[in-house]
Amino acid sequence: MNSAIPFIAAAALLALALGFLARRGKDMSLEQWTVGGRGFGAIFVFLLLAGEIYTTFTFLGGSGYAYGKGAPAYYILSYGTLAYVLSYFMLPPIWRYAKEHRLYSQSDFFVRKYDSPALGVIVAIVDIVALIPYLVLQFKGLGIIVEVAGYGAISSTVAIWTGAIVVAAYVMVSGVHGSAWTSVAKDLLILVVVIFLGVYIPYHYYGGLASMFSAIEQAKPGFTVLPPHGESLWWFSSTVLLTALGFYMWPHSFGSIYTARSARVIRKNAIVLPLYQLILLFVFFVGFAAILQVPGLTGPNIDLALFKLSVKTFDPWFVGVIGATGVLTALVPGSMILMTAATLIANNLYRALDPSADDRRVSLLARLLVPVVALVAVFFTLKGGETIVALLLMGYSLVTQLFPSLVLSLAKRNIATREGAVAGIVAGVATVAVVSLTGANFHKLPWLPPEIQDVNIGIIALMLNFIVLIVVSAMTRQVAEPARVAAE
Repeated sequence: MNSAIPFIAAAALLALALGFLARRGKDMSLEQWTVGGRGFGAIFVFLLLAGEIYTTFTFLGGSGYAYGKGAPAYYILSYGTLAYVLSYFMLPPIWRYAKEHRLYSQSDFFVRKYDSPALGVIVAIVDIVALIPYLVLQFKGLGIIVEVAGYGAISSTVAIWTGAIVVAAYVMVSGVHGSAWTSVAKDLLILVVVIFLGVYIPYHYYGGLASMFSAIEQAKPGFTVLPPHGESLWWFSSTVLLTALGFYMWPHSFGSIYTARSARVIRKNAIVLPLYQLILLFVFFVGFAAILQVPGLTGPNIDLALFKLSVKTFDPWFVGVIGATGVLTALVPGSMILMTAATLIANNLYRALDPSADDRRVSLLARLLVPVVALVAVFFTLKGGETIVALLLMGYSLVTQLFPSLVLSLAKRNIATREGAVAGIVAGVATVAVVSLTGANFHKLPWLPPEIQDVNIGIIALMLNFIVLIVVSAMTRQVAEPARVAAE
C-alpha cells in the first residue's frame, strides 16, 4: 500500500467520526436535524456556507477550467463576490421570515409567501432536479481525487461508493450538525493546502507568477485573456450575472441561512466571505502552472490537472494530504445536499400528499430517504461524463429560475401572484430543459451579431421567466381583484 492511502482513509474516517459525534446531547427533531435548532453563530454559519461554496469544484473544477480554458475561468472568482454583496441585503429578511414561520426548506418559503402548496411542490421538484447534478459533481470529484491521489490503488468507483456510504451514514444520524462539524476540518485543511499549492508550484516550476504567465503567453498566446468570440466578454458578463443571481437560490444554501441565530450573523458572513473567495486565485495558479507541466489533458480529463501535477511534484505522503483535503471538499457539501434533497421530498412532496403528517413522521422519512438519494446520485455519477464546471452550470441554470419570484416576494407589496410565479418558473425551467437536451445556443443562429451569439443562453431563460411572471401576474390580478371586492 502506498503512503498516500492512509491519509485519504483518515479523512473519510474523520468525517464519519465528526458526523456521528455531532449529535451528542441533541434531540434530533426535524428542526434540529434540518436547521440546527436555528441556533448557529457566525462561525458555524460561515463554515456551512464555505463548506457548500468551496467544494470539489474549487479543487478540481476551478483548476481544470483554468487549465483547459484560460481566462474564462475568472468568472468563478467574480460571481461569488457579487452574490455576497446581494446576500447582505437579501438574506436577512429571508431569515426573519423563516424564523417567524418555522420554515425548514426553500420550498416552505414559497408556500408561505404565495399561499400556494402547489407552488411549493413545483419549487421542490426544481430543487431536487438541480441538486442531483450538484451531488453528482461531488461524487465525481471524489472519485477523481481518490483514484489519482491514491496512485490507482483505489478505483474511482470504489471511492464513490465508499464516500456515498460515509456521508449518508452521518447525515442520517446528525443532519446539519454533522455537516457543520466536518466543515471545521475541511476549511482548516483547504486553507493550508490550497494556499501552499498556489504559492509553491508556480515558484517551483517557473520561479514566480510573472515568469509562469510569461511562459504560458509564449506557448499559448492570448490564453490568459478572454477570447474575442465564444467565451468572450459577453459570455463572461452574462454567466457571472446568471450565477450570481442563482448563488443563494440553491436549496441547501437556504438550510444554512435558516440555521443562523440572528440576521446579524448573516450580515457578518456577507462581509467576510468575499475575502475567502480569494482562495480561488491559488487554485487558478495551480491550473495555469499545469498547462506546460502536464500537457495533453482534454475534455473531462482537464479536471485531473491539479492532481496530475501534484503527483508529478510531491512525494506520495503529501499527495495523500492533498487527497484527504479533496475528500472532505466532496463529503461536506455532499452531506448538505443529501439532507436538503431528502427534506424536500419528505417535507414538501410527501407532506403535500398527506397534510396530516407530523414533524416526527416527516423527520423519520427524511432520514430514510438519505440513502435513496445517495443511490440515485451514485447511479448518475457512474453513468455520466460531463466536466465538473458543465455539471455546476446546468444546476445553476435551473435554480436561478426561482430568483424572480423570490426577490419580488421580499417587497412590501409583491406584484407577483401565485399563478404568475408558477408560470414564470415553469417557462424558465422548460427553456433550460430544451437547451440542455438539444444543445441549443446562439451560435447556431449565424445571422445574430457575434456579441449576442456569445451570451449565456440561461439569461434568455431567466428573461422569459420574468416576462411570463409579470404578464400572468397582471392578468390574474385583474381577475382576482374584482372577485375579492365582490366578496367583501
